[in-house]
Amino acid sequence: MLKPSLQLKLGQTLTMTPQLQQAIRLLQLPVLDLNAQIQDALEENIMLEMEDLPDIPKTSSESTAEVEAIKVEDSWQSPRSERMPESGYSGEGRPISEFADESGKTLRDHLLWQLEMEHFSPREAIIGEAIVDAINDDGYLTEELADVLHDFEIEPPVDAAEGEAVLGKVQGLDPVGVGARSIGECIILQLRQLDPDTPGLELAAELARDHLDLVATRQHGELRRTLRTSEEDLQHALALVKGCNPKPGLAVSAAAAEYVIPDVFVRKVDNRWQVEISPTGVPRLSVNQTYANLLRGSGDHAVLRSQLQEARWLIRSLEIRNETLLKVATSIVARQTGFLEHGEEHMKPMVLRDIAEEIGMHESTISRVTTNKYMHTPRGVFEFKYFFSSHLASATGEDQSSTSVRAKIKRFISAENPQKPLSDSKIASLLADEGIKVARRTVAKYREGMNIASSSERRQRPAR
Repeated sequence: MLKPSLQLKLGQTLTMTPQLQQAIRLLQLPVLDLNAQIQDALEENIMLEMEDLPDIPKTSSESTAEVEAIKVEDSWQSPRSERMPESGYSGEGRPISEFADESGKTLRDHLLWQLEMEHFSPREAIIGEAIVDAINDDGYLTEELADVLHDFEIEPPVDAAEGEAVLGKVQGLDPVGVGARSIGECIILQLRQLDPDTPGLELAAELARDHLDLVATRQHGELRRTLRTSEEDLQHALALVKGCNPKPGLAVSAAAAEYVIPDVFVRKVDNRWQVEISPTGVPRLSVNQTYANLLRGSGDHAVLRSQLQEARWLIRSLEIRNETLLKVATSIVARQTGFLEHGEEHMKPMVLRDIAEEIGMHESTISRVTTNKYMHTPRGVFEFKYFFSSHLASATGEDQSSTSVRAKIKRFISAENPQKPLSDSKIASLLADEGIKVARRTVAKYREGMNIASSSERRQRPAR
């Protein structure tokens, strides 16, 4: 028969207090979202009051501006410098994309996920991943397929036929039109999804393949004569072409406008770099002393007492946020003075663990601090994450930052002969001359990440 008994046990548990939960939540909010949270608190909590209003200046390109707005715009030029017809765009020259994914998933993530889900063999998945790495955010394959497969370490080696076959499977993934090597091919891939009996389909494919220049300049008479077709059939075909999306990748990773308010400012004063929390953008809060004094010596007003406690928690959480931001930013600046003084080529390799160990915090905390937080420097406004980069070995034994290597690649390309642009292999050789060993594929990856075209696309013909 069971009998009730008392037992005493010792143990350790980690308890997240409401104040700690609030501090962590506020720590990861960008300034604009934080302001919204503070505004809600001011409206709901009578015990809170704002000491001063945030003074947010207008956007300015001057380094002394308190706020810099960064607006990401699209140029709307195809990878092969071909022009699209105007139909299918909004009135501002942007393509109409009603179903753009705003979840934060990149096109690469979306495609790699499909590689795992679709019927790709393990070998095809490896080749497909290399192809996906060469697809830009617009959805285009920006390198020659032969270059993508060059130096591909797999046995047996990948030949052109196998590469084309895998590319064909990648082009069958969502969004429709992805993996195209030109805007014409992109349109053809989308047209293939239509019913074969669609009026004007065959003619539309011919327009996309051979006559986009005439479509773009609206030379309909020339098109009718060249294709020997009627006005009605031509209009059906043109409607199909203009209904295609010239940048299918944006349906997954749409480029939206970003407005940034810096969290910290970095200035050089008396030959020393100083870091300050932004004095604008976030209001300073305090407890309303008039109401707080009314509660002294009284056991009533439970709701007001609860609001008083919440107000104190919020104020303290904001103080913790500012203290942590200042510690992390100061540590970053101390490690990246070379960048501040001389530019990207002097960026030092740095990972989250480096900062975490220096200031005595967990890496997850550093990750929260560096996400959606921005630093205003004399060189511009940068997200904290920009200063973190992987290590690349050099012949001198001193690690190089991947950001530094990207800057060197940009320098080589800016100084090249336009009629004889540098190939990725040649750039890798030039980096090796400077003691930095990187593979050709790594150079191609970095170049594409900077939206720099391949050597074949950069080549300029001599003037006659």
